[in-house]
Amino acid sequence: GAKFVHMFYHFARYVMIEDMKKLSVGTGIPFAEAVMWKPRDMYIAKARHRVAYSKLLQNLQRQDFVLQEYRKKAK
Repeated sequence: GAKFVHMFYHFARYVMIEDMKKLSVGTGIPFAEAVMWKPRDMYIAKARHRVAYSKLLQNLQRQDFVLQEYRKKAK
């Protein structure tokens, strides 16, 4: 149920962060710290989320359009 999904999400996030910590050692790139970072201004964080979501949606729509055109030409 919902509790399992929530627990599994947190477990997967923990594993990802630990893996990123191991991979970023000695590279000078603080990936894990960036994942754990909490924004000070939630308005800016929400705005960035909306922009990223819109870009993702546009890319998915473009990809779907290209695949549909490819299928039309393949027939």
